[in-house]
Amino acid sequence: MDTTLSAPIGQLLDGRYLVESQLARGGMAAVYLGRDVRLDRTVALKIAHPELASDREFTDRFIGEARAVARLSSPNVVAVFDQGATGDINYIAMEYVPGPTLRELLNARGRLSPRESLDIIEGVLSGLAAAHDAGIIHRDVKPENVLLGTGSTVKVADFGLARAAAGMRNTKTGLLIGTAAYLAPEQVSSSASDARTDVYAAGVMLFEMLTGTQPHTGDTPLAVAYKHVNAVVPAPSSLIPGLPAALDALVALSTNRDPAERPPDAGHFLYAIGQVRRGMPIPPVRAGAYGAQNSPDPGYRAAAAGGTFSMAATGRIGGSGMAAGTDQHLVGAAAAPGPAASSHHTMIVPAGGMEAGYADDGARSARSRGYREPFLQRWLFSRRILIVLAVIVIGGATWWLAAGQYFSLPRVTDMTVTSAKAELANAGLTARIGRSQHSDSVPAGDVITTVPGSGSNVKHGQVVTLITSLGPVLANVPNVTGQPVANAQQALEQAGLKPASPTYETSSTVPVGIVIATIPVAYTNWPKYKPVGLVVSSGPPLPDFIGLPFAQAQGEAASVGVTLDLETAASSNLPAGTVIRQSPAANTALRSGEVVVVWVSPGPPEVAVPDVQGLTQQQATSELKAAGFQVAVNDTFGGAAGSTVSSYSPTGDAPKGSTITINIGFNL
Repeated sequence: MDTTLSAPIGQLLDGRYLVESQLARGGMAAVYLGRDVRLDRTVALKIAHPELASDREFTDRFIGEARAVARLSSPNVVAVFDQGATGDINYIAMEYVPGPTLRELLNARGRLSPRESLDIIEGVLSGLAAAHDAGIIHRDVKPENVLLGTGSTVKVADFGLARAAAGMRNTKTGLLIGTAAYLAPEQVSSSASDARTDVYAAGVMLFEMLTGTQPHTGDTPLAVAYKHVNAVVPAPSSLIPGLPAALDALVALSTNRDPAERPPDAGHFLYAIGQVRRGMPIPPVRAGAYGAQNSPDPGYRAAAAGGTFSMAATGRIGGSGMAAGTDQHLVGAAAAPGPAASSHHTMIVPAGGMEAGYADDGARSARSRGYREPFLQRWLFSRRILIVLAVIVIGGATWWLAAGQYFSLPRVTDMTVTSAKAELANAGLTARIGRSQHSDSVPAGDVITTVPGSGSNVKHGQVVTLITSLGPVLANVPNVTGQPVANAQQALEQAGLKPASPTYETSSTVPVGIVIATIPVAYTNWPKYKPVGLVVSSGPPLPDFIGLPFAQAQGEAASVGVTLDLETAASSNLPAGTVIRQSPAANTALRSGEVVVVWVSPGPPEVAVPDVQGLTQQQATSELKAAGFQVAVNDTFGGAAGSTVSSYSPTGDAPKGSTITINIGFNL
């Protein structure tokens, strides 16, 4: 296989798209991070796998689906910018969405709150609705294909590739297109796919967000797929007690095993969610609620025209949602899909709704035909439900008035005004700018505090006042150079500034105790809370005696009013009597009458001078330098051949480092 196709990183596709790094890899394509060098923007590049790209029919469908998705105009669909081919590489250039996938969020969080789940599924359905309106079926709706960008952005990705795979020449009979955990029953049983299969997958995804688990699991993908055919998706509240019943109803509505009982497309399911969020009942699957006369499903239109819909005995919308154990002889019926499994324990309700359908005459008529309502159904529509509902409503109202409408005010102090306003707006609050005030710790323009304060109980729409900073109070630094330190400190205090503890420097020109400079310099606007530094003269510096003969050092010390105390150093290579160290050190503050200790050199040690007589000039010089001496040469023969050292001086012992003179001549 061509390694270029398997690893296109670094290639420039069509002279425009630079492939930078791999982001993800799927069964039919890989997605890479890329850069559009022409427009200088980051893009995502979907590149078909080589073995699929070589199939002409797959390539045609790949291109066709890219063009179809490019026509979609929805903020909840990953935009397609371009499509092309470079050699055997077929690619689609798409919008790059930074942020995690829904799968990554679920892996990190486990399950989401009802509000978060509905926010995300609404974004998903908005994107799918735009596709369904354009006649495009996703066929692989799952958390891996939902991208969560910055803020509240939700985008559906990976449109069309599954449809392209369905048209490949090497597709095997019975191939399931999609991911097993999200397959609709009709996809498994008859390989049928339409907008309602996307609705089913969205319902499964809503279940997974609410519970943190998938409704059906198994040892193999095929086992999971057949569970979607044979088993009802359970109510989320059966796994997570306390979830609202309306969420159970939404999941049941979208995951009904009979596609005719589901919303016909994503737009209708989105409408049902909107009704729930507004506190209204879920609309039935009929023309009056959804406008189902436009549905592509004939069964749906038939139900709408008749003004009826079916509801299972469990109270779920949809005829296939049968509760296990409703009747002893029907236990296990859900394992065998067919007419029995979808017709037992369903009731036909007139267009007037549940109340009209359950008039006393109708109920007696049903019983006269030998039909007995299940216990749960009889209990739900008895007067006891009114008592329970009243308790729930009163309890909910009490909770809402006491605490439910309130939440904790987020902390926005130390933020810029723009960031604080955005944070409050995201929390459903309104920001107002109050009177600014000075602050020594918060930069000018940032938020000092809020009214009410951070952590206070507030409710949606409440106005929060932002108190912003003017920065610290400033004062002008007066010019106090040349003044005694006490006077300078007083002048700073009169200007509203704090003098810092003085620092001292020697000066040959400024007398002791006089201010040399201020930190910062004079006339600077300076925060009142920050101390102003004072640099004060400590007088002339102590001279540097090191390297001077002791007699000369004594003279200089006497001229500035100090006395030298002589100490002999242990050893030194400097000439005898030379000052090699002093205390106090040079350039420290000079105090008249001070005693300065100096150490003088005893002179370099004496060592034996090597006997170099009779050696050549080069040999003699080398030996003397190795012994630590300097060498001076006296050659009256001008380096004549055969000349050697005729004599040298001094001989015997000499101070190390001293100079030895060698005389060049002829030894006769």
